[in-house]
Amino acid sequence: MINKNTSRMLTRCAAAVGLFALGAMPFSAWAQNKIQSIAGALQGGTEIVRIELAEPLSVLPTGFAIQAPARIALDIPNATNSLGKTLVDVNQGNLKTINVVEGGERARLVLNLKQPTSYKAELQGKVLLIILDPVASTASASTATRVGTLFAQDGNNETLPLRDVDFRRSPDGAGRIVVNLPNSQVGVDLRQEGKGLVVDFLHSSLPEGLRRKLDVADFGTPVQVVTTAQQGDRVRMHVESAGEWEHNAYQSDTQFVVEVRQKKVDLNKLTQGPGFNGEKLSLNFQNIEVRSLLQVIADFTNFNIVTSDTVTGSLTLRLKDVPWDQALQIVMDSKGLGMRKTGSVLWIAPKDEIDERAKKDYEALQAIQKLEPLRTEAFQLNYAKASDLALRLTASAPGAATGGNRVRFLTERGSAIAEPRTNQLFVTDTPSKLEEIRALLAKLDIPVRQVLIEARIVEARETFGRSLGVRLGASDLRANRGGDGGYALGNGGNRVAWGTDYSNAVSSSGAGGTTNSQGNFVNLPAVLSSVPTVASFALSIFNSAANRFLTLELSAMEADGKGKVISSPRLITADQTKAIIEQGNEFPTQAFENNTYKILWKKAVLKLEVTPQITPEGNIIMDLDITRDNRGDITPWGISVNTRHVQTQVLVENGGTVAIGGVFEMEETNTENKVPVLGDVPVVGNLFKSQTKEAEKRELLIFVTPKVVTDRVAAN
Repeated sequence: MINKNTSRMLTRCAAAVGLFALGAMPFSAWAQNKIQSIAGALQGGTEIVRIELAEPLSVLPTGFAIQAPARIALDIPNATNSLGKTLVDVNQGNLKTINVVEGGERARLVLNLKQPTSYKAELQGKVLLIILDPVASTASASTATRVGTLFAQDGNNETLPLRDVDFRRSPDGAGRIVVNLPNSQVGVDLRQEGKGLVVDFLHSSLPEGLRRKLDVADFGTPVQVVTTAQQGDRVRMHVESAGEWEHNAYQSDTQFVVEVRQKKVDLNKLTQGPGFNGEKLSLNFQNIEVRSLLQVIADFTNFNIVTSDTVTGSLTLRLKDVPWDQALQIVMDSKGLGMRKTGSVLWIAPKDEIDERAKKDYEALQAIQKLEPLRTEAFQLNYAKASDLALRLTASAPGAATGGNRVRFLTERGSAIAEPRTNQLFVTDTPSKLEEIRALLAKLDIPVRQVLIEARIVEARETFGRSLGVRLGASDLRANRGGDGGYALGNGGNRVAWGTDYSNAVSSSGAGGTTNSQGNFVNLPAVLSSVPTVASFALSIFNSAANRFLTLELSAMEADGKGKVISSPRLITADQTKAIIEQGNEFPTQAFENNTYKILWKKAVLKLEVTPQITPEGNIIMDLDITRDNRGDITPWGISVNTRHVQTQVLVENGGTVAIGGVFEMEETNTENKVPVLGDVPVVGNLFKSQTKEAEKRELLIFVTPKVVTDRVAAN
């Protein structure tokens, strides 16, 4: 019983066999023949298929073997099937069934095998004998556990040296081991052992320069190490790989390639190369014509292949478990062929011929455009300006494809006219170009999304000050009241007095005048730049007659202040459109130019300049330029301006807030005023000095929040 999948594969394989040189002979050149019986027999361990015909054949039928699935196919020219059935069950030895399919002027026999093998054909009168070569025994344990089969039969009688062994990395990340064989008849045995591959090249020798170990782990492929060594009359190659991997091998003439790549997760996709996902097949041909090989692939894929008459030559090809499209590409690359696909038809020819045909097609298309009648069509625009689009359609732009010449969207004979009053666009061009313009305007004439940008500029200030000062004074009023002021110095009549100035000292000594009892000879009060008034405490010491005074005034202050200024400019603008908002004052400054003085006005403003761009993910890219200016000091040339400026580009999610900049300033001042020498005396020296400590912190932070405005919000 044959299921649908088996029947489909049998049909494909039956269609994939046959050499087509016979088809060139006329139908009358062959006598009508019939297949009368088919039987399988086992003689001396050799499997023989006996095919009895109505008429003897003059030549042996042509055919070939397919390794995966294992089948042998033969074409009997100008013959029909008279068995009354299309399937013959054998189930003997390596042969399972035989399919008989009629096709045109031939009958096709497909022998379905259990394992791949070769065959021989003989003619004995009206009988055609197919002799199958015996399959290697699998009785031993080492052979039973082996994964893989003989890749290519050995056709050499002499031992020949290998030419080269190389490793490469393919564009899809696969490791490629490339071996250059001495000829196309070298037998190759490929099998998987453990986590690696073993490749034996039969009747081969390895030159000294190739006996090496290739450490290829750095190439980033599953292949880690490739070791090649001589073993008897064969060369054995060990390929050590890591991870989950799969492999395929193929041979093109004298080049044998093994590809090891990471195993695909989806097992339904049998992709074996970059961009190849066709159904797997195995091919083994010796010197087959390229035209016949292409027809085999066409029969396997149900594609119609048209081959140019210039496609010639033959090819030796061995492919094992390779997608059919990759096999086709290998054949074309080896012979310098190209392909053009139209529906289910593939045209294969030399690349130069295909390029020349494509060039002629383009030239013909350009000639048609120059002769095609023109049409005029009006397009009503809703959002875009007709004048802008008309300029874009007709404006020239550099074209790299034309070697630097200038091209435009419309054809050479096309034109566009804008009507500003109704916002209509009138375009005259060929019908095909008008269709392109209609599709283009459908994408351009759309409402532009808008973005609301809100910036917050926070200026925080914190001040702290502490100051301690002293005033120390003395006065002597005895001279004002008839007595002797001051103190005697020896017997010479000299006296000493203290006071804040010379006149006070003279008055205290009795030389006349009035003594100021409020004077100070130490005047170092507490002072804070941020606070005009200072608290003080005074103490006076005087005698009982109130003639002599000693005054002490202590002044102290501690000030703590905090302030915050928040500026919040906001604006709304269209996507990728610059917007500016600013607010502030202008101050005059003086400049000297051309031997004359001029008055220039300098701005001290709060300015927000932004260009938003909405990404496809809904985020917002902003080009920001934010300025926060304040009025500064007055100079001889005018008023200065203190500037804070930030210019940057940021990416923010819709509705998110980002801090784009900050400036932190801290100023500390410690001041000490004292009377020399006296101010350095311990403890008492505090009466002859003042101390001030001030600290000021200033911080500037800038926050930006963009929001995409929806159509409903914009309408409101």
